Amino acid sequence: MFHINCLNPISQVGLQNLTENYQICDDMTQAEGILVRSASMHDMELPAGLLAVARAGAGVNNIPLEKCAEQGIVVFNTPGANANGVKELVIAGMLLAARDVLGGAEWVKSAAGDENIAKLAEKEKKNFAGTEILGKRLGVIGLGAIGVKVANAAIHLGMEVYGYDPYVSVNAAWNLSREVKHVLNVDDIYAQCDYITIHVPLLDATKGMISPEAIGKMKKGVVILNFARDLLADERAILEGIESGRIHRYVTDFPNTVTAGKKGCIVIPHLGASTEESEDNCAKMAVEELMDYLENGNIHNSVNYPSCDMGVCSKAGRVAIFHRNTANMITKFAAAFGDKGVNISDMINKSRGEVAYTMLDVEEAPSQEIVSALESLDGVFRVRIVKG
Repeated sequence: MFHINCLNPISQVGLQNLTENYQICDDMTQAEGILVRSASMHDMELPAGLLAVARAGAGVNNIPLEKCAEQGIVVFNTPGANANGVKELVIAGMLLAARDVLGGAEWVKSAAGDENIAKLAEKEKKNFAGTEILGKRLGVIGLGAIGVKVANAAIHLGMEVYGYDPYVSVNAAWNLSREVKHVLNVDDIYAQCDYITIHVPLLDATKGMISPEAIGKMKKGVVILNFARDLLADERAILEGIESGRIHRYVTDFPNTVTAGKKGCIVIPHLGASTEESEDNCAKMAVEELMDYLENGNIHNSVNYPSCDMGVCSKAGRVAIFHRNTANMITKFAAAFGDKGVNISDMINKSRGEVAYTMLDVEEAPSQEIVSALESLDGVFRVRIVKG
């Protein structure tokens, strides 16, 4: 029986997929698996028996990834599960920036008690006139699950779309409309596009990428949309760009004191994935990842360990080893089994940066003596018996 603790409310559509081998528990210290959305785990004492954390969403800045990696705790996220919800809000953001719907709606609200509101509206509407997005150029920076959907939707809306992603995956390339112009230099997007939307992860290399220098290369009157992470943009530089007329609108899904209520900023209260469908999809995907790992040791969509899949174990035992990515580790693992006359029938080893993950299927259930020998090896974080 595996015990699962939910640090946030998790959609029942996902939880109902847990089999009779799983039990939801309120005590995190008893959990082998954790399901989480936004709760911060950085200051939490992680229980010794915790094996995995599944984030029902894409961002994992609320989870201590390195700490988990060093304790052999796999952290999953659910890339693409909320992509359609975010895509639709990005399109809405473009339309709100193009047409002053919000300003017009606020005027109507202020004039609600005037019996001549209909006539007044005909006079006032010119103050809220905008432009159409048909024929405009959209630059999509980052062609992952969300970026591809935004690019394709914009093509169907009659926009001319430019896509930039030096690391675009094969799967994304297959799903991307052939009408999207793939550019090799992000400066081409800055120079040519009327709308620019960012869909990249927050890394040291991407933090502040919408910089004063980048803004200086953009077309006058550009609209910038940020539904990825606020720290991707130098938002004070964006305010300066709005004041100078370089930037027409900044649409962001991340409220903070820099942009909230500021001229030219449309700030949305982090609604990108806040749809019933997105929450259901994320919960289902997180539960599936957690179950496959706990039952079989397989890793898909982890953010701190490599992807690794050996299917369902048909042998007497399966051992999972979390360790540093250093030379000669496999030889040492094999020796621990060979010294006890246990044959390894199949194995897989994958690495990700400084950490690695090895699974071995063996023809005899691994003894505690073998496990102890593996655990004593320098560089091993954790040894887990998946089956045996």
